[in-house]
Amino acid sequence: MPSYSGVWTLTAQYQAQGAGNWPVVLSGNLGIFSGMGSSLAMNYVSIASTGNATSFGTLLNQASYGGGVSSSTRGVMAGGFTSGGQTSAMQYVTILTAGNATSFGNLTVARYGIGSGSNSTRGIFGGGETATYTDTIDYITIATTGNATNFGYLSANRGSAGGVADTTRMCVGGGVQSGVVNQSIIEYVTIATTGNATTFGYLTQARRNLNCGFVSSATRGVFGGGYEGGFVDTMDYITIASTGNATSFGSLTNGINQAAASCSSLTRGLFAGNGSVNAIVYITIATTGNSTSFGQLLTAGVGGVGVSNAHGGL
Repeated sequence: MPSYSGVWTLTAQYQAQGAGNWPVVLSGNLGIFSGMGSSLAMNYVSIASTGNATSFGTLLNQASYGGGVSSSTRGVMAGGFTSGGQTSAMQYVTILTAGNATSFGNLTVARYGIGSGSNSTRGIFGGGETATYTDTIDYITIATTGNATNFGYLSANRGSAGGVADTTRMCVGGGVQSGVVNQSIIEYVTIATTGNATTFGYLTQARRNLNCGFVSSATRGVFGGGYEGGFVDTMDYITIASTGNATSFGSLTNGINQAAASCSSLTRGLFAGNGSVNAIVYITIATTGNSTSFGQLLTAGVGGVGVSNAHGGL
């Protein structure tokens, strides 16, 4: 324990370290993967290198298929599907301090299959699946804690869409509407304002992105994998600052056609997991081509969420 002045003595610090209660301070561009299947475990990797994931800590509450947003210091995992159904709960981690997640607040609507993206200040959550589907867009201020606020609405009730962002815009692509009709539409919002989404263009194929990955640099957003009559390994990309239809990027490899989680730096995008597959693969966002092997997760499973401290919105 610290002294009354709030300063830790060396003896107390050594005791805390020995008991596993002293925080582990990390560095570099990190990606954190959480919520794989029914697991509470979180894994992390150094995005700039390759190699297997390392244990980060545990989630406060298990939830799969949620949305993830992050600043350079904090990652927030929102919503998802639990054993009791969809949840509105949000939880966060301090990215450079390995440890367990802490409660953040609640979304305005409990849901899973959320399209999400962020800049350094705001996190945006678009659409999702409830008992049916919702068109709600919420936002949070990542540096604070508290409940989300309504931002506006998508053009239709839609779930299982993917989200990418640069410092100004967040785009929501694909998804599914009532009647299990998969979509190819991409819509965008301006992160610093509030309001309804505007049409951006279309993916190369309609697909629901519930089990899909989404990564972005400061200029490009890449949508990888999805489901359209079967799982697809297709990757598409857009230039986020413009509008228009997506262009083919390449294919996901190592069996990751329904990526469980994804994260990125300004140069690399990582896609991780697929059911019993615990592979991690990566792409160089500025080029096009198929993904390359990166390493392995500690915990396999679908429905994960990825966050990083170095993505294209920062």
